[in-house]
Amino acid sequence: MDDDEMARGDEANEGGTDSESDSSATSGEVALDDIDIEASIGPDADADETDVDQHKDPAVGLDKVVLNDDENSKGLFDDLLAGEPIFENKEVLRPSYTPHELPHRTDQINQMATILVSALRGETPSNILIYGKTGTGKTASAKFVSQELESTSQKYDVPCEVEYINCEVTDTQYRVLAQLANKFIEKNIERIETELDQLDEMRTRATENPNALDDTPYSSIAEIDERADELAEDADEMETVPMTGWPTDRVYTTFFDAVDYKERVVVIMLDEIDKLVEKSGDDTLYNLSRMNSELNNSRISIMGISNDLKFTDFLDPRVKSSLGEEEIVFPPYDANQLRDILQHRADVAFKAGALTDDVIPLCAAFAAQEHGDARRALDLLRTAGELAERGQADTVEETHVRQAQDKIELDRVVEVVRTLPTQSKIVLFSIILLEKNGVRNINTGEVFNIYKRLCEEIDADILTQRRVTDLISELDMLGIVNAVVVSKGRYGRTKEISLSVPIDETEAVLLSDSRLSDIESAQPFVQARFDN
Repeated sequence: MDDDEMARGDEANEGGTDSESDSSATSGEVALDDIDIEASIGPDADADETDVDQHKDPAVGLDKVVLNDDENSKGLFDDLLAGEPIFENKEVLRPSYTPHELPHRTDQINQMATILVSALRGETPSNILIYGKTGTGKTASAKFVSQELESTSQKYDVPCEVEYINCEVTDTQYRVLAQLANKFIEKNIERIETELDQLDEMRTRATENPNALDDTPYSSIAEIDERADELAEDADEMETVPMTGWPTDRVYTTFFDAVDYKERVVVIMLDEIDKLVEKSGDDTLYNLSRMNSELNNSRISIMGISNDLKFTDFLDPRVKSSLGEEEIVFPPYDANQLRDILQHRADVAFKAGALTDDVIPLCAAFAAQEHGDARRALDLLRTAGELAERGQADTVEETHVRQAQDKIELDRVVEVVRTLPTQSKIVLFSIILLEKNGVRNINTGEVFNIYKRLCEEIDADILTQRRVTDLISELDMLGIVNAVVVSKGRYGRTKEISLSVPIDETEAVLLSDSRLSDIESAQPFVQARFDN
């Protein structure tokens, strides 16, 4: 290529650039070079003329604009920290907190203590089953008694231990036994290490003074070394259980050996015990309840906590008879009792004067409507305090409690809807579409017709109308829809369905599911039906 051709090529390229710029301008697109940073953001107020000129170059100007070395400038959290805090100790209002005093549960606590006191005498306590609805103080009372039991056992130097398992999380026989085995292995190793340290000190003293062993179980350094070797060998044999992979028999044997390593009375607290039985049957309870006949050094007692008063109906008769030796029922709290509980916690949780007089009675009244749920009352009070603090209010007022009630209810709905199976979500979305299109008194047939079209849109399996009716009943039980059976006379009976939750928020949760996200752009046509 000669010089003339190269020159013509350069001119063509320059022309192309101008053309692209014109095209960009007409299409509304903005090129990076077209952005005037100085005009958009403005120069530094303190900058000199040289600096202002430098702003014309984006590479130079951005550093000067973005960087801010002013120590007095307010950050993201400064305004939020400016207000006075309302809480003194917010943790007191959380369900995980175990208070030093439990109002209106004295009878149940004394009953538990009467049963478990035999552990402090080295005897095996009776197994206990604790029943009651959510938020009636079952777990808090059981943990309180357990803490008192362990502290008293240390006071009188009696080997007594309590192990807590949440069966809603640890819900299989393998996991329960593995978790218990590893806890006792850890305690055994700590005990071995402590004794080895004592033997080392004893050996040192005996080396310096042969009479130092006179008041000990050992008559010579050789015996000390023999005991130390024995302990080290025991520690080497204690292999922790992996959370998967072993045969259940091996896990059980490891747990058995670990708990029987030394003399002690063990109380195993199984919270939400009905979840364990529901998921894994009663094998775990059977194995635990028959261990005492085989143990040589230790003794085991089971304390089961359940929201379901009928879960023992599904147990093997042998397990049922041994497990339910003692039963304690926790009745729901009434509004006055809830008020006492909230006042007791609020005195510790909030700063003085942070609550208006109507806050605690209103929280108690709302929670009393929810079957006397103290956990709900505490959540309500804590959330009301958080809303007041976010709004930088000086006190928590009635309006904050009402806002908290709405927020907790919405959070509950969101969580329930989010965890629904895909088929239930499709059925619920069908009901939402019908309501959004003006249909009232929705019947099962209308829901099923929309449901079929939605399944076709996302390529999901289509269930029978009978199964869809069952799913509607499940949504009704969860409080998401209201389904009432009505008679149509000679035309039989049908269910009239309506939503019990906010439409927009529920629809947003459903569409956040990756499987259902395509539905939004493929909503089937729904013909509005108007009642005469």
